[in-house]
Amino acid sequence: MTSAERSTWLLTGATVACVAALYLPCVQRAVPGGDSGELITAACELGVAHPPGYPLFTLLSHAAMVLLPFQSSAYSVNLLCGLLGALASGALCFTVCRVGGAGPGAVLAGAGFALSRLVWQWSMVAEVFSLNNLFVGLLFSLAACFHHADSAPQRRKFAQWGALCCGLGLCNQHTLVLYMAVIIPWVLLRLHSHQELSLRGLAVLGWWFLGGLLPYVYLPVSSFLNTARWSWGDQTSFPGLLTHLLRAEYGTFSLAKTERTVSLAMMLQAQLDHCVADLPPPVLILAGLAMFLSLRDRRRCVLPWLLVSMVLLYSLFFAWRANLDINKPLLLGVVERFWLQGDAALCVLAGLGLCGLQEALQRSLGRGALWSAGGWALTTLLLAHLAHSNHRECDLSRNDVVERFARGVLDSIPQNSIVLTRGDLPGNTLRYLHYCQGQRPDVSLVDQEMMTYRWYVAKLGPHHSRVRFPGLWWDPLRPEENAFTLEQFLAKNSQRPVFTCIGLPEGDPSWQRSFSRRPWGVCEQLVPAQTRFHPEEWAQRTRNMYNWTEPHDSFHPGTWERVANEEMWQARMKTAFFLYDLAESMEGEAKAHLFDVSYTLYKDVVEEHEDHPPNWDKNIALASERLLRSGGRGHSQDSLLSQSISYFTLYLDREPMDPQAEAIRGAISHLLKERQRLRERHTP
Repeated sequence: MTSAERSTWLLTGATVACVAALYLPCVQRAVPGGDSGELITAACELGVAHPPGYPLFTLLSHAAMVLLPFQSSAYSVNLLCGLLGALASGALCFTVCRVGGAGPGAVLAGAGFALSRLVWQWSMVAEVFSLNNLFVGLLFSLAACFHHADSAPQRRKFAQWGALCCGLGLCNQHTLVLYMAVIIPWVLLRLHSHQELSLRGLAVLGWWFLGGLLPYVYLPVSSFLNTARWSWGDQTSFPGLLTHLLRAEYGTFSLAKTERTVSLAMMLQAQLDHCVADLPPPVLILAGLAMFLSLRDRRRCVLPWLLVSMVLLYSLFFAWRANLDINKPLLLGVVERFWLQGDAALCVLAGLGLCGLQEALQRSLGRGALWSAGGWALTTLLLAHLAHSNHRECDLSRNDVVERFARGVLDSIPQNSIVLTRGDLPGNTLRYLHYCQGQRPDVSLVDQEMMTYRWYVAKLGPHHSRVRFPGLWWDPLRPEENAFTLEQFLAKNSQRPVFTCIGLPEGDPSWQRSFSRRPWGVCEQLVPAQTRFHPEEWAQRTRNMYNWTEPHDSFHPGTWERVANEEMWQARMKTAFFLYDLAESMEGEAKAHLFDVSYTLYKDVVEEHEDHPPNWDKNIALASERLLRSGGRGHSQDSLLSQSISYFTLYLDREPMDPQAEAIRGAISHLLKERQRLRERHTP
């Protein structure tokens, strides 16, 4: 090993160690939101995750649970992702070392990438992005080694390792194929230019690539054994396997089953805004400088322009196919994770730019030690700035908001209930606690979306022995012999309490013929329509269901913590809103009675929580006004009018842009006049 190679490995190892030392104490110890709960459950049960299956991540996560046997499976997998993120930073550092030499540019590329906000955040939780970052870094490293190889055996070796890396990378995240679309033709062209490309060589590379795809064998094996209590899809047939691999149930090359909601230009602008906000200006300037300096050196221009080609192709294709509405903060958070792949290339370019700047200054002005010291000083300042700016937001070690949300919901469900989950927040987190942590074995979790797939009952029905399915799948739109409606499902399971968390899809109103929906905190209970309803008793049962202490509006809008916190806060008002809505459909004394119970509940909850959501003010104002119109039921008319005016005014102060603002101002004016007339009548 030469001194340059030794320096490269030492600097790479030091970068990995330093990033790991910073990452691991910040790793989240509880289950995160989003897909994390599902990925951990798939690894815990050795099932299949959502398309395209992520077999490599599933197997690595299961190994982490065995080798890092903490009390929480989530903590073990989160630690794994932190380690993978640190290794990814080392791969980027190695890339710059191989091209520009071991120095501050290499550390800037690796550690600068690792300490950027998004990379740091998504390396703290059980998600596939840190593993994808590692494969991106490995591809860059192998490309650099291949480009600088001096002999045919070396080029052949790095090409084969690259083919293996491509196969393994596709076992994790399919977006890597866009980088492969650039790097594979380049490798083949280089081999051809050296007269080293042959049919036999292509066949060997193909075998290495197929070897990397071997983890996909796990999918049909897991599906065939069908021992996992939770798993996605049926991969025992080739069409089923292909459906899963191509994400046909989501939409191939799309993020979701929705129509495009934003333009390509808007998506590209959002990615550019992210780069400017999350990467320090010197990093972007150095990346541009790398492109300029590479034009002067033919041998060194290859890798920078290769990286630029990858980023351009990836950004354009992703912006074209990313069909989520990024105007919504939570969906923007889903989309921005995919920009990490482009950030990796920009950070490598920045590292190469710093190396090139040092060399250019040394050639022009001499004093190499001075420019080296300046490079180290700049790198240290940038990394210190990133660490200081992002540490507080990215330290998730004490963040258990989503898990506490899930525990609260699961603990509130009565014994032997069926819970129809909907959405990532309740579905994935409840699933994790139920299957991985063994909580509430008496409860049956049935996923509403998955129940609409034809494989669901056949594959997971045997694991729900106490749930009765009236057919093979839920499909009210195309009634067939083996399909069933929600009404049929509820009738078949009428002997058990059934809850829906959170909500029901609008496509199946059949249940409304014979069942009604009643609030149960975050969830709702579906009960036979003939069941008698006692509003005071229900209000008492559903009040203070959760010991939730998080302040309102205390999390970033684009996080699952924000969603969980908002659900818990709105759950406090859910029964009052239900009673108000129910009263609107009643007449006479029943109407007044329900308005009275709703108003009393609204008033108690609002007074109990001084810092509450703005919509509470609007709701209690409406409840006061409706109770007044229903006769007041013993409440002072002046008091009801004053409360309605006060809370409407407070709501407009907090939400001045409400579309109904003008109507609310008109209502306030009318109520003020009515109160004035009332007081004049009672004035002696």
